[in-house]
Amino acid sequence: MPRELMHPDIADVSLTDMLSALSDPVRREIVLKLSQGHDELACIAFELPVSKSTLTHHFRVLREAGVIRQRYEGTAILNALRCDDLDTRFPGLLGAVIQAEEIAATRPSGVG
Repeated sequence: MPRELMHPDIADVSLTDMLSALSDPVRREIVLKLSQGHDELACIAFELPVSKSTLTHHFRVLREAGVIRQRYEGTAILNALRCDDLDTRFPGLLGAVIQAEEIAATRPSGVG
């Protein structure tokens, strides 16, 4: 039997939980990378300045807040943004967060 990860129904996703999940810069970086044209990315595709266990925690927070969907493929966990679901629940919010992160990424360090 394939392993399944629990995801909240989109109707149960709260704005407070979503914004809390997106308040962390590492999690926003994960969301930004997922938004850049990839359907799904394995957890190991993310080169972030945190330990593997901390990265696992960040993915769990995003999944439990309803921001991403995760699924097993063999031993890998693939991650994808829940763009359509979130645009239905909170129109334009995810796009605004991604746009803000893209702008911030182009600024020199220490600005903005």
